Amino acid sequence: MSVPVKKRRLGSDYSSPLLLTTSSIHVASEVNLSDHLSSVKHVILVLSGKGGVGKSTVATQLAVGLKLKGKKIGLLDVDLCGPSVPKMFAVEGKDIHQCPEGWLPVYVDKEQQLGVMSIAFLLDGKDDAVVWRGPKKTAMIKQFLSDVVWRDIDYLIIDTPPGTSDEHLSVIDNLKAYNPDGAILVTSPQAVAVGDVVRELTFCKKTHIPIIGLIENMSGFVCPHCTECTNVFSKGGGESLAKKYHIPFLGSIPLDPQLTQCLEEGKSFLEHCKSSPTVTALNKVIEKLILVDRDFL
Repeated sequence: MSVPVKKRRLGSDYSSPLLLTTSSIHVASEVNLSDHLSSVKHVILVLSGKGGVGKSTVATQLAVGLKLKGKKIGLLDVDLCGPSVPKMFAVEGKDIHQCPEGWLPVYVDKEQQLGVMSIAFLLDGKDDAVVWRGPKKTAMIKQFLSDVVWRDIDYLIIDTPPGTSDEHLSVIDNLKAYNPDGAILVTSPQAVAVGDVVRELTFCKKTHIPIIGLIENMSGFVCPHCTECTNVFSKGGGESLAKKYHIPFLGSIPLDPQLTQCLEEGKSFLEHCKSSPTVTALNKVIEKLILVDRDFL
């Protein structure tokens, strides 16, 4: 049996040490953390050096793509100040339910193959702002990592905020014991975005997080009528960076207006737009990602 977790106005008071009561949020013990994460086969962080490069879009499409390959997926949105994942799956306003073992994720499909957890589910309104200092963010992330009952998932994909901040350190500190697979870095082709990825590379090296690979998002615009590709933001910056720093290049993903429309309507882009060159590019990235799985080697 499960009961809904009461929603609260999380962002209404930034001075108090903790806005949620201990009945709905607490600092989790290491034992609880082990109970819920030890059965997760693969943990992947999705990082970006700056905002606006489509990191959350990439994270959601990777999750959907892996699900379509028969995998059971968890998607954890730890972008506490800008949670967008629930909107992309049309599950905004859904309730988190609590069972004896902990919090249950919100499933986006009837088969319960893809579960999502986000602070957006705890907000009283979708326009509420989360105005928190570092310690409170750390407590919330630890809560997500410890108390969410993922139930033997194949992949836990963690969508992080842009940059290198408290949220990233909290995730990494709490995952060290579980040897996460590593991080996928997302960039767009232009030089300013690629330059910020170098800082993300440095962050991964300092925190000893393996780099699974780099994705160049928004790599050209494919015309829906003639399929000609126009390099709106230039092209090849991500691939050149990957070669320079000797990290795997997972692929380039072009822009497609249909992807934006599907995300806004909560539809599966990979299933509804199979003829799109962007779907082809995403599927190639997902195939490379599956090769990281030792079960497939």
